[in-house]
Amino acid sequence: VQGFPTIKYGDPNNLQDYEGGRDFDALEAFAKENLGPTCSPANLELCSPEQKATVEKFMAMPFADLKKLVEEKDAELKKADEDFDEMLKGLQAEYESGEKKKEEEQKKIKDAGLGIMKSVQAQRNKGTKSDL
Repeated sequence: VQGFPTIKYGDPNNLQDYEGGRDFDALEAFAKENLGPTCSPANLELCSPEQKATVEKFMAMPFADLKKLVEEKDAELKKADEDFDEMLKGLQAEYESGEKKKEEEQKKIKDAGLGIMKSVQAQRNKGTKSDL
């Protein structure tokens, strides 16, 4: 098994990724604290004053403007993901290059006689101990 399935929660129009523990106690604590009705246009009574002001601001916007703003923010999220993926590719390439260089250097060191050196050292060390 590689990882766990993604657990999503929240408003169906704005699902969030659950990133907590996967054991029963962690899931139960999270469910008690976070699941159930939340601040939304349908549940303004659950909103803080700041959240309520934000909801009201977006509710007052013309639908076309709101739709455009959502599309812009979705595009920003997508770009952030793409930029991150590109950075990861660069890091992966750098890691692979560094690993190859390390392996080549280790091979040169071993080919230069390190194994024989260690054998000789061990043999000489045995001789030194028997002399005591």
